[in-house]
Order: sequence, then C-alpha cells, then structure tokens
Amino acid sequence: MSITTVIVPDHLHLTQVRLRDLSDAELLAMHADIAASRRQLDAIAARVSGEVSRRSARELGYDGLAQRLGARTPEGLIQQVSGLTRTEARSLVRVGEVLDGSSPWLAGVASAVSNGELSIAAADGIISGLGTPSANVAADDLADAAERLVSVASELTPERTAAAARAIRDDLDAAGVLDREQALRERRFLRLIPEADGMTKIFGRLDPESAAIVVAAVDRVTSPRRGGPRFVDPLEVARADRLIADARTTEQIALDALVDMVKIATNADEGTVFGSRSPEVHVIVQLAELEAQASGVAGVAGGAGVAGGAGVAHIEGQFARVSINTAERFICSSGLVPVLFDKDRPLDVGRAERLFTSRQRIALAARDRGCVFPGCDRPPSWCEAHHIDQWERDGGRTDVDDGVLLCRHHHMLLHNAGWNIERRGRVRVLIPPEALDREQTPRALQSRGSPVGSRLRAKANPPRQ
Repeated sequence: MSITTVIVPDHLHLTQVRLRDLSDAELLAMHADIAASRRQLDAIAARVSGEVSRRSARELGYDGLAQRLGARTPEGLIQQVSGLTRTEARSLVRVGEVLDGSSPWLAGVASAVSNGELSIAAADGIISGLGTPSANVAADDLADAAERLVSVASELTPERTAAAARAIRDDLDAAGVLDREQALRERRFLRLIPEADGMTKIFGRLDPESAAIVVAAVDRVTSPRRGGPRFVDPLEVARADRLIADARTTEQIALDALVDMVKIATNADEGTVFGSRSPEVHVIVQLAELEAQASGVAGVAGGAGVAGGAGVAHIEGQFARVSINTAERFICSSGLVPVLFDKDRPLDVGRAERLFTSRQRIALAARDRGCVFPGCDRPPSWCEAHHIDQWERDGGRTDVDDGVLLCRHHHMLLHNAGWNIERRGRVRVLIPPEALDREQTPRALQSRGSPVGSRLRAKANPPRQ
C-alpha cells in the first residue's frame, strides 16, 4: 500500500518556536506554510473519503462499509472516525469522488487539489457551483471555467470562489436560472422551537430573495453597531450614538428589531426602527434583457425564449442570481431606478457635490457589489463611498468613476494606515504601505459576483475555430 508522505518543515514544530519572538512577516509566513501542509493532508483525506464513499454505495445496501458499521451514509462514518462537522465530511466526499477521474471536466480541480494548490473548501465550491454538463452546458465549457476558477482561487476566499462558480454556471445556462431559483426557494423554511427554559429557538433558511429583504432590514437597524457608514445628518448621528450606547448586544438589537418589524410592518415605520430611511432592496438587471422579456423575443443565452424565463438579474448583497421574472416583480412593486452606464463606466456626475448622492451610491453598489478590499465580505449597505483622489487634497471628482465602495474598517485603513488606491489606466489597484511591503506590489481590488463571472467567462470561452 502506498501512502503519500507529507513533509512538515522543522520550523512548524511549535516546540521549537516562541511565537511572540517572530516578526509579523515571519508569523504570517508560518501560517502560510501550515496551510500548505494542511492542503496536502486534506488531499489525502479526500481520496480516502472518496474510497469510503465508493465502498458505501447505496446499491450495496447493508453490505456497504458505512452501513455495516452503523452509519447511514459515508459522510456519517467519516464524521465518526474524524470528528469533522457534517459540512466538512460532505466536502471531503464530494472532492474525493472527483479525484478518481470520474468527472473529466473537473480534471483541473482534481490536479490542483492533488498538488496541494487548492483547498478542499475552494474545490468543493467550484464543484458545487459549476454543476454537471447538461443539454445547455457542454463539458468543454465547464472544463474551461474550472481551469479559470482554479487560476484565481488563491485571490479569493472559498465563499467568493463558490459564488464565482455559481455566477459562471448562471452565465452559461441562463435558461436554467429560473429552475435553480425555484429550487432554492423550495428549500426555505422557518421553525420556532420551544425550549425547556421558556426560550424559543428560531431556526430556518432563507432563499436569496427573502434573505435580501430580511438582511437589508436588519442591516439598516444595526449598521452603526456593525461598523456601517458614518452619518452626516444630525438626526442620524444622534440615532447612531444612541444605538452605540445601548446596553443590548448587537444580536439582541437585531432580534428586538425583527420583533418590532413583525408588530408594525416596514411600511408603517415612522423613523423609530429604521431611522430616516426604510430598508432598500436593489435589483440590478440589464435593460436589454428587460426589453427582450417585454417583447417576448429570444434571449441571447442558448437561444432560449426570454418570455419563458431566460435572462438573469442579481439582488444587491446576494450571490445567487435570480430570474428576469423576479426582477420584473421587484420593479412592479418598488419602481425602477435606472443606473446609466457608458459601456462599462457609470456616467460622470461632476465635482459640484462633496458627498456622493444616493443615485451615485446605487451605481457604485451595482458596479462594486460590496467592499472592494481583497477578502472583505461586507455588502454595499455596510459600505461608504471613497474618493480615489482625495476631494479636498487632490481635486478628486465626486463622480462614480472616481469612487469605490469600502466598509468603514477598510475605509479608515486607507485614510490612516498608508494604504492607497491608484489608477493604472482603466484599472484601479490597491497599494500596500511600504512598512508592510517594501516593494509596494500592486494588488487587484476585489471583484465579486457578476464582474468575476464575466471576466472568467470571457477567458473560459475563447472564440471557437
């Protein structure tokens, strides 16, 4: 029997290292080395898990490995043996089943995992997000997409990698977005579970559309306590100060607000719960797809008829795409706020105003879809608009092309800790401070959801000869 050997560098043995004596760079380098060794071990664990799954196939019945040992599934057996969570065990099994070569369109993923270049979490996100070939999606297209996702996975968190994979699948199979949206909606539920001490547990799952509404409302209530945007309006400042001084925890405030919403409903709010603005849900959709839906002409994706549900949109702050039908329903109930673009650039509004207008913030949210600092997961509602060229010092213009969305933490980092954003032609890059990176190597700003998917799709689908 051949077992791959994982070599752990001597400096990773903590008995030989006093962590407090390490510099910041040495500490982070050690963490990177640990992660590299863990990826090698996880690749072996995935192969073993895949074999456990093969020996526990459903058709084997009670003769299967897991079943003989009292577990209903291979994931359950792996949990018993390893102490992993159910989610971790499922990821190992899914990735392990790919490593045996049974999914040739995922060969790039299998190779990257085997070589220790790709984590199990990122690999599982790609596998689950891309799905399998279908009548509308060729295996070659999925293989190209998988290769591109592997190449950028090191720049993204596993969650962002999975979101990008789902976005690519939606781009490749626009006609299937409605079915996938409905499948997610069918999985929604809410349970209220009475407990012995008199408390009641709230347990459930929200589909993307429902989550957008609830999350936007709760975010609006708790924003000052979660590092949300700073306020200029005196009434908003006073409300934020009261909330910050509140003795309740942020989670308690969120729960109390949710109860208040149930009592009075959002359309009855008079500023006591949400402040001066009610929670907003923005749906971003291409005008051409709305017009095509209205006229009933064929969509561009796979030649499917838009009237039959093809065409996609996304809800601000949510990763999953929604169908054109859902976009129309939001527009019908909430109205249409147009965001005008010149090719890929939101229109210039000029320098007259010091602060970005609400319309400009909508345009920034449609383009950036959250904080652009690499690795940050804050949605647009938690972000502030930052001038790339400082308005006071550098004559920066208050137009969308000069602005980016940053959460409060990363906004303050740029202003106070030596980080900077520069233009390199049409591209904007993040420049670390010299104290952190002597060479000040430019770093790509984070792109998420549709922008990532579009960029990858363009590379993943070269013109066919």
